[in-house]
Amino acid sequence: MLWLKERGIACVADSVLNSEELDKTVARLVVVARNDGYAQGYAECSHHVVNALKVDWDTSRSATYGVNTDAALAAMKTEFNNLQLPVMELINVLLQSEDHVAQLKEIFPDGEDEDEDLA
Repeated sequence: MLWLKERGIACVADSVLNSEELDKTVARLVVVARNDGYAQGYAECSHHVVNALKVDWDTSRSATYGVNTDAALAAMKTEFNNLQLPVMELINVLLQSEDHVAQLKEIFPDGEDEDEDLA
C-alpha cells in the first residue's frame, strides 16, 4: 500500500492526464468553445452596433454564420463528460482482483527498476 500511496496514484493520474484520448477531446472542446465564444461575441457586438447606430448589420460575414455553435458546444461537452479512457477501464478491472496493488505494479513498474535496466 505504501507503493500505491507514494507512486501508484501518481502513475494513474499521469496516465489519465497524458492520455491521447483526453488530449484530443480537450483540443476539440477548446476549438468548439472558442467558436461558440466568437459567435456569441459577434452577435453581441452586432446587437450593440444595430442599437447604437440604428442600422441593419449584415452578420453573414461572421465565420460562424449559420452554424449552431450552442449545439456543437453542448455535444462536445457531452462527449467530454462521457469520455472513456482505456487506462481507466483497465484499472477498474484490476481493482476487482484480490491483489490489485501487485497488478498495478505490473502496469506501472517502479522507476527504480527501469533505472537499473538502463544501467
